[in-house]
Amino acid sequence: MSDTAKDKRSALDKEALLMHAQGRPGKVEIRATKPLTTQHDLSLAYCPGVAAPCLEIERDPQLAYDYTAKGNIVAVITNGTAVLGLGNLGAQASKPVMEGKAVLFKRFADIDGIDLEVDTTDVEEFINSVRYLGPSFGGINLEDIRAPECFIIEQRLRELMDIPVFHDDQHGTAIITAAGLINACELTGRRMEDIKIVVNGAGAAAIACIELTQCLGVRAANTIMCDSKGVIYQGREEGMNQWKAAHASATKARTLADALVGADVFLGLSVQGALSSKMVETMAPKPIIFAMANPDPEILPEDAKAVRPDAIIATGRSDYPNQINNVLGFPYIFRGALDVRATTINEDMKAAAHAIAALAREDVPDEVDMAYSGKHLQYGSEYIIPAPFDPRLITRVPIAVAKAAMDSGVAQRPIIDMEAYKNELTARLDPTAPCLQAIFQETQANPKRVVFAEGEDGKSIRAAQAFFNAGYGTPILVGRESLITAKMKELGLPNLDGVEIINAAISKNTDLYTDVLYERQQRQGLLFRDCQRLVNQNRNIFGASMVVQGDADAMITGLTRNYHVALRDITRVIDPADHQSVVGMTLLVVQGRTVFLADTSVNVMPDARQLADTAQQVARKVRALGQEPRVAMLSFANFGNPMPKRTKDVRDAIELLDDMQVTFEYEGEMNADVALDFDLQKRIFPFTRLTGPANILIMPGLNPASISSGLMQQLGGGTVIGPLLLGLSKSAQIAPLGATVSDLVNLAALAAHDTI
Repeated sequence: MSDTAKDKRSALDKEALLMHAQGRPGKVEIRATKPLTTQHDLSLAYCPGVAAPCLEIERDPQLAYDYTAKGNIVAVITNGTAVLGLGNLGAQASKPVMEGKAVLFKRFADIDGIDLEVDTTDVEEFINSVRYLGPSFGGINLEDIRAPECFIIEQRLRELMDIPVFHDDQHGTAIITAAGLINACELTGRRMEDIKIVVNGAGAAAIACIELTQCLGVRAANTIMCDSKGVIYQGREEGMNQWKAAHASATKARTLADALVGADVFLGLSVQGALSSKMVETMAPKPIIFAMANPDPEILPEDAKAVRPDAIIATGRSDYPNQINNVLGFPYIFRGALDVRATTINEDMKAAAHAIAALAREDVPDEVDMAYSGKHLQYGSEYIIPAPFDPRLITRVPIAVAKAAMDSGVAQRPIIDMEAYKNELTARLDPTAPCLQAIFQETQANPKRVVFAEGEDGKSIRAAQAFFNAGYGTPILVGRESLITAKMKELGLPNLDGVEIINAAISKNTDLYTDVLYERQQRQGLLFRDCQRLVNQNRNIFGASMVVQGDADAMITGLTRNYHVALRDITRVIDPADHQSVVGMTLLVVQGRTVFLADTSVNVMPDARQLADTAQQVARKVRALGQEPRVAMLSFANFGNPMPKRTKDVRDAIELLDDMQVTFEYEGEMNADVALDFDLQKRIFPFTRLTGPANILIMPGLNPASISSGLMQQLGGGTVIGPLLLGLSKSAQIAPLGATVSDLVNLAALAAHDTI
């Protein structure tokens, strides 16, 4: 490894250790899915109410899938005998990896993973530790267990348990490798039945890769497997077992170097540095090199490219193109298996490899570009496998797995309506969530100074502390220090060095802020003493002045004042951005579906020009969040039936957008149900210009906008984020009066991000 690579690795290690230790240690926690806020809630969730589902499950064990979380929980189990490429670290040291798997299950497939580290290397003890866990889980993901024990363990558990048992190191790696190989062969003009493959490594993953590639058409006679002692050839006795013997080759080659001469494909599942540049030089034209040793590959891509620029190279690392990443497989494979209640994961279900390969050949969505710093990825030698952040994986792979399970007869709950299932899968992962997470991570990388104007309020103080702990920057509490510190003590909060407290009445900048405000407001009816009083006593005015003068980057307020009072205060100090109107946008997240609503906070009765401007502003923001905007201009009427004054304003706004030749989809005037139900829209109005359900709803007035978002928050079972203020020249956000601490932190982080 080069010095540069070592430095890069060292920096990554330090960052990883910090990430695992900061805040709440580790990567996982458990959260309740039912309310536990009242005595009645408790009586239903626990005694005496919980007896009812217990008795029902006793009557019919299958009802556990209806009354408990069993059907969405996977146990991630290991004994730590083969952790990554680091060897036998033991059960305890494997826990960070197992927690990581649990996080990936949740993030990519909305599956609750529970990690279990079993402290034994005895095969029988391990099997007996796992075999009785069937009532607790919907599936078992075996991980980081050394060969050959892993083969015995998996086979026995499959025989003993009636839920899916899947050793990801074997089958997960094999499925993603197969997907990449399918595309690499297509790009280099090869056929599976003609290629010569050399596999370095004879563990679980290597053997599974060989077996799956042979299912794809690779001939056994064209496959050579090597281990630490050289080629596994017919007649070899040293270091052999029944699993290696099954793949012994009739060849005169005795070393990896011998085997690679003229080879089309190298699959490395071994150790760092096993493949040399000289070996790569001897391979066939356009060699395919999958160097998958973790955390460091058999050869670095730059070293292989130096001698064979025509090579297609994949590794197990995220900092190089073509990452052979199991996260493309196991979350979605289990998703499909759980959803049909499969009794096992069989060979037919590994058809997921074809679904993954096909996805890489399609146009890459904008969400993926955002995850990769705006770089647009496209199918080719450096993109043969979909990126883990491709939101389409959640539908493509589980559907392929579910169909295979049904076709092979292992599905206990077949899916009748596959289109409805696709919609259900899409709803599981809200595309806004990863976009917001990316925004928050970018804010952490560029911390800002954010004013919490209502600094004496308990929620504001707690939010400031959470903002600081999250690494978003420096919170500035505006208020009297004695009251704030007393409130901190009352709340049991420590005094944090990273939180600043500023008293507007005694600030050294009060005179400057007063002069600037008077210059702006002297022709708006305010006297100098009025401006002086506002700066001294109105914390919104003071906070906004800090932002304008560069003493802070952004501000958050709204807890103790009416929204429009706070907005009036802010706009006395902060101007709108050039050629923009100030509007409010609310994010509605319901069962995984995200809709953006506007204007929800500023313009009471917008005219056509304001409606068109609102559509443009929100579309711009939604695109920045990684989604392609589809705008519906709402009205109680559909396309002119009837056409009163307010509906005419909406139609005029559409005509203005026509004249502006905007780059996003838009349609209207229409009802909300028509806008959101694309099948209904196509059936009744086949001339629609939208290509899918609207994700931006432009409301005809503030009254219906505010009422709709409020009802959704209280009765819709969804999450409401915002309203977010758009169109100001400086960053400020106003929280609703009932905002939670989390709401404040999110809005403050979004305000900080707007300044990056």
